[in-house]
Amino acid sequence: MDKYQRMASEIADAIGGTDNVVSYTNCMTRLRVNVADRSLINEEQVKKINGVLGTVDDETYQIILGPGTVTKVAEQFGLLDTASTGTTKATSSEALKDKGADMKADLKKKNNTPFKNFLRKVGNIFIPLIPAFVGAGLIAGIASILSNNITAHNLDAGTWSQYVTVLNVIKNAIFSYLVIYVGINAAKEFGATPSLGGVIGGVTLLTGMVPEQPIKNIFNGDPLAPGQGGIIGVLLAVYLLSVLEKQLRKIVPDSLDIIITPMIALLVVGLLTIFFIMPFAGFISDNLIGAINWVIAKGGIFAGFILGMGFLPLVMLGLHQVLTPIHIELINTTGATELLPILAMAGAGQVGAALALWLRCKKNKSLSNMIKGALPVGILGIGEPLIYGVTLPLGRPFITACIGGGIGGAVIGMFGNVGAIAIGPSGVALVPLIAHGMWLKYVIGLLAGYAGGFVLTYLFGTPKDAMAEQE
Repeated sequence: MDKYQRMASEIADAIGGTDNVVSYTNCMTRLRVNVADRSLINEEQVKKINGVLGTVDDETYQIILGPGTVTKVAEQFGLLDTASTGTTKATSSEALKDKGADMKADLKKKNNTPFKNFLRKVGNIFIPLIPAFVGAGLIAGIASILSNNITAHNLDAGTWSQYVTVLNVIKNAIFSYLVIYVGINAAKEFGATPSLGGVIGGVTLLTGMVPEQPIKNIFNGDPLAPGQGGIIGVLLAVYLLSVLEKQLRKIVPDSLDIIITPMIALLVVGLLTIFFIMPFAGFISDNLIGAINWVIAKGGIFAGFILGMGFLPLVMLGLHQVLTPIHIELINTTGATELLPILAMAGAGQVGAALALWLRCKKNKSLSNMIKGALPVGILGIGEPLIYGVTLPLGRPFITACIGGGIGGAVIGMFGNVGAIAIGPSGVALVPLIAHGMWLKYVIGLLAGYAGGFVLTYLFGTPKDAMAEQE
């Protein structure tokens, strides 16, 4: 049995066995499990499993394993003899199912606020796309570096430009058609047919419209631009699609459903998207992006400090994914998101805090080992292992890490005009994605965040009990 098989088996045992698993999935760092009976989860046993970095008890039970590891463990989790297929699975006992349903209902009631539900749905739409953003974004960074070197070093433009073109073709496979991917995922989340959601996303590209015969904005008469309204428009349109599709299925006979429902849904929502949603969402998007850029430009150091300091709590609650559509709109509108490098400083503050704890708590072997395991991915911009395994359980280091992130954000805000051409992990991994050659300013901000988190934690944020000798 290899490492990942062992971890999958031990996790299954600690959460009540595979018979207790209703469904599961994974994101970049977490194995997310729906269970029938929450009382069967042994929290302490889960946390003691070698390789588990922490847990989050939300609507799904989330086990933090870190990037790379979570994918391999999830694969082995699905291969367990009686494990779920990854979609749905009935439990062996009706009584257990009823008890689990009651417990889940109680948990949902606790977290069932409109705001939390909205943020959770938006996050679920974009979480599956993050690996594609990371991969395509890094490819875009390589293409940008090659393009700059062609000019700087007088390279053979014909040969090297072909390489740049090929890399951009790969990168554009997601960014040019992102609205379609978002439409599909939004339809899954809102309860519509995924393929219809993809079509509605594609409608916003205005494929087939010719410049000589533009479609006019009904509010001001200006020609509509392909992609106007961006991701915001797609989310609104697909939500309307889900509402209409559900209503149609109530009245359309079953024998005609596969023909009538898709046709009417696409026609009605497609027309609404082109003539109403795109102009409206375009207005919202333009003003939202303008407001964010204004705050960053005018707020400078102060805005950078507040944004950098406040981002870790969002990550802690799993709500940071809601910012993904904002980053995408900033990139689509201005070519780069200046918000992401500032928010990335939160991770820098936490890395600095972890380094301080590592130095001051060497006698605490378990804490030192946890830091050693979580620190490398923290430097690369994956913050959950350090949050749940190190700083948050200790309390004070989490606060000093947040302030350290604010210091890094203040430095980025002072420089201004530091943006990223794509979204992905933060930390050092974001350096290739920094636009317009501003990577050195970003690195200076990172170093400031590291230093701020380190000094504050070393002097004020290390609990005495954490420094005590422990195995």
